Amino acid sequence: QVQLVESGGGLVQPGDSLRLSCAVSGFTLDNSAIGWFRQAPGKEREGFLCLDSSGESTYYLTSVKGRFTISRDNAKNTVYLQMNSLKPEDTAVYYCAKGGPWCSSGSLPRAWSDYWGQGTQVTVSS
Repeated sequence: QVQLVESGGGLVQPGDSLRLSCAVSGFTLDNSAIGWFRQAPGKEREGFLCLDSSGESTYYLTSVKGRFTISRDNAKNTVYLQMNSLKPEDTAVYYCAKGGPWCSSGSLPRAWSDYWGQGTQVTVSS
């Protein structure tokens, strides 16, 4: 069955870096797009970055462009989210999700995916 497991979250200070991992099973990354979402307290879950089956990435939030990057290791069935220059407003639970082969255009809504990880907490605070 399809499974996604996030890891790597934690408490960091503003300006620090963190790398999240999304280990997947039950499907192959060269056939699926993986999106990263986050949900801050009291806010809607928002999709901000996606990697499609061909390896192309799409950003949906200007606030993370230039700071966050997505990559994958097909041999390890893992997608990574590298987050640099973290800010307090990046504090949220981070989720990875599986879509079809391609990322969506314009925005990455929750309805894009039926398969989600359990989430990992990222807290940015001094």
